[in-house]
Order: sequence, then C-alpha cells, then structure tokens
Amino acid sequence: MNALSYDADLLVVGAGPAGVAAALMASSLGLRTMVLEGDIVGGRLHTIGSLENVPGGWTTGPQLAEALIADLTRLQQAGLCTLVQERATKVGGYADRAEVALADGRTFLARTIVVATGVAALAPRDVDWVSAPDQFSAPPLWRTPPAACTGPTFVLGGDRPLGTWLRAHADAGTALHVLYPPTDDYKIEEVSRDERVRLLPVSHVTLARLSDGDGWRVLVTDRQGARHAYAAATVVGNLGSKPAAPEGVVQGEDGYCPPQHQHHRIRIAGDLRSSRFQRIVTAQGSAAECVLAHYYASASPVGKGGVQ
Repeated sequence: MNALSYDADLLVVGAGPAGVAAALMASSLGLRTMVLEGDIVGGRLHTIGSLENVPGGWTTGPQLAEALIADLTRLQQAGLCTLVQERATKVGGYADRAEVALADGRTFLARTIVVATGVAALAPRDVDWVSAPDQFSAPPLWRTPPAACTGPTFVLGGDRPLGTWLRAHADAGTALHVLYPPTDDYKIEEVSRDERVRLLPVSHVTLARLSDGDGWRVLVTDRQGARHAYAAATVVGNLGSKPAAPEGVVQGEDGYCPPQHQHHRIRIAGDLRSSRFQRIVTAQGSAAECVLAHYYASASPVGKGGVQ
C-alpha cells in the first residue's frame, strides 16, 4: 500500500489570532504548515476598537490585525507556511490522516487539523428572548459610532463588545439602555459602573415600529414578569456569538466545540471552545498548545506508528 501524500503536516483552518498563533508555533517547530482562510487575515480584530488585555502595547484590533498579517506574510516569504484564501466547509479525522474540504471543491490532507474558525454574531432571530418584525435588522454595536446613536439608544444583549465600545469611545456621552437576559448576567459586571450604561435585566423584549415610522416601541417583560414600554430612536445588536465551525466538528448542546470530544487528529483552538473563554490571549495560547500537542504526539513511538 502506498504511503499517503500529505499536503501539510498541519492544516490550520482560520487566520484570526488563534490561527496565526498556530502557524507561528508550527513553523518554529519545522512543521509544514498550511493556513486556510475564507475571508481576511486577522478576522474580527479589524472591527475591535479598543484592546486593553493584550500584551505588546496594542491599543486597537486593527493594529494587532496588521501585525498578524505581517507575521503570516513573513512566514510565507520564508517558505515556512502556505496561505490558501478559500473557505473550509468540512473537516474529517481518520486513522491515517485528517482532511479539509474547501468551498471550491479541493480537498487537502494533513496529519492534524487545528480548527480556529472563531464565532459569528447572533441575530435577533437566533435568540428566543427577542421578538421583532421579520425585516428587522439591528446594526452591531461594535460598528456603531456615537454620532449614530441619536436619541434614546437601546442595546439588545450584554455581550462583551459593550465594554469594548465604551472603552473605544471613552469621551462619548451617549447613554446606552442595555436589555439583557439571565444568560448575560456574568458579562455585565465589567460595565456596571460606567455611568453611561442603564442596565435593564429582562426575560423578553418585543420590538415594533412606532406609528410614524421613526424609531421603535420597545416592550420589555422584566425578570419579575412586569411589563414596561419604551420609545427608542436607535436599536443596536449586541446579542453575543455563535460558533462558526465547519461540518465535521463535534458540537455540544450550546453549539460550542469541546476539544475533548473531537477526533484525535482534529484540535480546537480559540473562541470555538467555549463562550466563556473568548479572549484574544487565551485564543492564541490554546492554538499554540494544539500545535505542541501534535508535535509531541508525532514524536512519540505511538505517533510514528500512525495512530496519532
């Protein structure tokens, strides 16, 4: 039987902070590395207005994104890594290989895959605590400048971009009325002392256009069952994220992808692991650990025998 011809030792799916960290670690260990990215290197970093817990002096997401782009460019120019700009649609782990299928019909083989595709923003239709017209679309908070928050501004959800927005616009006097369900309680603490935030814990929210078409009627059912009505000039979304995992990755009940439940040739890095560990630094560290785990397993007698 002919030996398999691998396209790379390690296939990295996604080129955000976790994916680039995996590529850097893999290249430093002499592993033939291929990175697959269907959008832009740096991912959601390009939309983060403020950073405060990332070492290195970075103050905005775009700054760090440009640094990651430079890192990946340097690896490619040195012949240490290949970047393929195409979306991965399916991954698979087998006894002797890992496979990634791309949207353009190609398939690549490797010894191990690191999946670091991150998360996508939830829309109102994705959650059960918001009722809104079919045509309703809330612009994301993290893309909304203070100048666009005219009149009473209501935020759907208490996800962490709320804190990022407040830090990025420290001089903005905009008051944000934040409607958030019980599942967001643990996220709210970091913004609860900001005087610009009005916290409204809810069990359900119903949105309807005002009769004059200018603004929204916000009907809130609070945690005690009482109902309150507000008029909002602006409504923005901050509902949280959902995993953007390709087919073939094992997902838990919450949609996230527990690393311990995957095939041994498929390793999960970054925000895909859990909603509670969505930080840039933890994403990068988890990716480095994935690569090191592959490296040491491959160097062992078991790994050399083709089992891992």
